[in-house]
Amino acid sequence: MKIIVADMISERGVELLRQPGWNVVLTTKDTLVGELADADALIVRSATKVDADLVERASRLRVVGRAGVGVDNIDLDAATRRGVLVMSTPGGNAVSVAEHTFALLLALARQVPRLDAAIRAGRWEKSSAAGTELRGKTLGLIGLGRIGSEVARRARAFEMRVLAFDPYISEAAAREAEVELAPLERLLAESDFVSLHAALSPATQNMINSATLAQMKRGARLINAARGELMEEAALAGALKSGHLAGAAVDVFVEEPPKNSPLVGLPNVIATPHVAGSTEEAQEEVGTLIAQLVRDFLADGIIRNAVNLPALSAEQYRRVRPYLELAERLGSFVSQAANTRPARIRVRYAGELAEAGTHLLKSAVLAGLLNAVLDEKVNVVNAAAVAAGRGLTVEEETRRREHGFPNTLEVAALPEPGSRAEGLTAEGTVLHDTSPRILQIDGISLEAQLEGTILYLRNRDLPGVIGQVGSVLGEQGVNIATFALGRREAVRGAEAVALIRLDGNVPESILAPIRKIAAVTQAKLLHLGGG
Repeated sequence: MKIIVADMISERGVELLRQPGWNVVLTTKDTLVGELADADALIVRSATKVDADLVERASRLRVVGRAGVGVDNIDLDAATRRGVLVMSTPGGNAVSVAEHTFALLLALARQVPRLDAAIRAGRWEKSSAAGTELRGKTLGLIGLGRIGSEVARRARAFEMRVLAFDPYISEAAAREAEVELAPLERLLAESDFVSLHAALSPATQNMINSATLAQMKRGARLINAARGELMEEAALAGALKSGHLAGAAVDVFVEEPPKNSPLVGLPNVIATPHVAGSTEEAQEEVGTLIAQLVRDFLADGIIRNAVNLPALSAEQYRRVRPYLELAERLGSFVSQAANTRPARIRVRYAGELAEAGTHLLKSAVLAGLLNAVLDEKVNVVNAAAVAAGRGLTVEEETRRREHGFPNTLEVAALPEPGSRAEGLTAEGTVLHDTSPRILQIDGISLEAQLEGTILYLRNRDLPGVIGQVGSVLGEQGVNIATFALGRREAVRGAEAVALIRLDGNVPESILAPIRKIAAVTQAKLLHLGGG
């Protein structure tokens, strides 16, 4: 067994790989390609780019281990096509990021950087140094994943009240973490400190903007150790200059290094250079963890923290792929289109699908649902574990064939039992061209491709609605690729649903004029794969 370690990991991790009969090779950039020819495993950090060419050169490669969370430096499609498993170490730096978040929070509360600078400049500013205690204050966490949960644990030790906004954490999971779930508007209005721990997605990009900043309590403070793209820097700078916010602490920027950020230099901003996860312990942890994962896979076939499909034969992959894609697209659709936090996911199979590998289809549904909101890559290998960790339950049922299609799949995002909130149900199939198609939404029949950027509309069926929507899109310079429409019954004013596939990059700003159309009750932009 030959294992290539291309980037530096902890010595403890390297020693874990030195099994009897195993050859561990520490390579350089110049020797990597030559050594990979007969390698079984490759371990990298962020410096080594595992592109399609590199994968093609490694004919024996079975697994790539990434010591870290992101896998942007690995061509997942190329690895999957070659049957190469890719593993990462999500959560390995969660404690480090949580502790840095609290370091920023405390520095804001007690004005530590300003007072330190004054001392160094020879000033004794004791009379103007009144800070604020954390005890009794409210901390609002936007995102309650691994890092957010670690921050919540530390906040409780400081006797803080903790609110959290996370559409993909169940009430039960929040209760276990001793955190109160709240709508975003309430969290912003009640929190003395707001800390961002959300994944970057179309739904969360620029979520901290002029509108949401205005909803925050006057004198509140903002911390961002997640992703710079979660906030509009100019809007945040404006809120800080006006005094609406007392301060902000950021470890991340939209552009890094921040050459033109309006936040840099503001007296009530604390900034660090994207180092929240950079501790000796975190580096030791991820290096040791990836070595364990690779060792267990090579020795015993145990798969953990995989971020792509497991190794399948070409024939197996050919047969299962269309329905896995359908399942993932349906999961992504209901995730983005639903108006309620899903506590339960129901998957119903009809036809041959009920006799196929339903565990794979279920996992593909969960992968599509979770990938819409999580940074870490979720797929059929790790989807069930990720969903369980976030408190989602999954129900599976079989049903008779309907609508004249031999195989159909139905996915429903459902609220907590007894809740008055409404869920969302979508049913689809795969046609002969292997194209995933939707057939029904909440019992309303319509047929449309599940790919690309889709404008999802709910409206009352009244004359002129389609024309008004088309006119708005035309005025915005947005081209319609396809337009699918369905209604519950042939009665004026009945509930109707439309799926409008749009060409190119479509800004969220198109939604505002569409929502002003009187008959429109809901409008969302959905981003599905394949477009």
